[in-house]
Amino acid sequence: MNEKTINQAYETAKERYAALGIDTEKALAAMQDVHLSMHCWQTDDVTGFEDLSGSLSGGIQTTGNYPGRARNIDEVRADILEAMSLIPGRHRLSLHEIYGDFNGKKVDRDQVELKHFQSWIDWGAEHGIMLDFNSTSFSHPKSGNLTLANPDDGIRGFWIEHTKRCRAIAEGIGKAQGDPCIMNLWIHDGSKDITVCRMKYRQLLKESLDEIFSTEYTHMKDCLESKVFGIGLESYTVGSNDFYIAYATRNNKIVTLDTGHFHPTESTADKVSSLLVFSPEVMLHVSRPVRWDSDHVTIMNDETLDLCKEIVRCDALGKVHIGLDFFDASINRIGAYVIGSRATQKCMLQALLEPLGTLRKYESEDRGFERLALLEEAKSLPWNAVWDMFCLRNGVPVGEDYIKYVEDYEKNVLSKR
Repeated sequence: MNEKTINQAYETAKERYAALGIDTEKALAAMQDVHLSMHCWQTDDVTGFEDLSGSLSGGIQTTGNYPGRARNIDEVRADILEAMSLIPGRHRLSLHEIYGDFNGKKVDRDQVELKHFQSWIDWGAEHGIMLDFNSTSFSHPKSGNLTLANPDDGIRGFWIEHTKRCRAIAEGIGKAQGDPCIMNLWIHDGSKDITVCRMKYRQLLKESLDEIFSTEYTHMKDCLESKVFGIGLESYTVGSNDFYIAYATRNNKIVTLDTGHFHPTESTADKVSSLLVFSPEVMLHVSRPVRWDSDHVTIMNDETLDLCKEIVRCDALGKVHIGLDFFDASINRIGAYVIGSRATQKCMLQALLEPLGTLRKYESEDRGFERLALLEEAKSLPWNAVWDMFCLRNGVPVGEDYIKYVEDYEKNVLSKR
């Protein structure tokens, strides 16, 4: 896209927004501090580098078999860097435990150590990328339907030890990078059909979490992620939203809100302010559920836009951590990264450009018509010209120009795998 045209459009948009009391330069500066935590598992369909199971299990599913899946740690890293080169701003990377640098050796999950992620720490430092972390309860011979809530002491102990080690790894990562590592804990535990022991499994999960969190750390932050159900575990989920909100509030942990982990009629955006009244921080996993937690690539839809607007309306940009969590194997995986990341950023920019001061004034004066009218008119303000300027200043392709870069990478790299 022509740079002169971009600048001209931006100056016009700047004047239009200024008439509403909105400083586009301030919004652009705020966008530079919005660091998405991109998920490494989009590169290889949540396969990882272990040799323990060979198949994805634990209530989750990846669909599609598009050519070019990353097969090893070097290809994962190359794909991530390629995607990041097409996304404006500087972003974080979220790792699952199964993406350790195991050097071809079998390392079971109750034996994993910080040394298995040292090369990731070095890689992150080299490229200026902060790392986040996740324990991995799925795709393992001992996963079954229950892990941390398993009545079998041996199996439950295995997963307790795994999670303890993951927290220690997150602490080491955070200390090394000089910035807290966000450690997310999600387990798939549940039942396909009716259970009459709901309380029993939740008591076991609480006991497991109490033991896991008995060690205090200063360079990492613990997050707990709920879910409505998983494939093959539709009737009961031990780690429900109610359970984790109660546990996190009592134990000073962060709740993770995944946009695909609630009933279709629930608004994830509505939950943000409720949590922030009681918790200093919130973690998000942004995806696009289609009828169920299908992890479609995030797009600029009403749900994502509402979520970003709520963050800004709550003055919570510094309190909400934004992670991505989709894995689409039916299209070019690098393209999926770029579409989802840029869509989330577009929603956040629109939220930052909302005439919030005037809207709040109308609301405080009970001027419902004026409030609704301005909300509607704001939808057609020239935010896209500001977005193009954001891309231009960050040295990434503007508009649809990134498509050719993804196609070239597929032709020169992905097609040869």
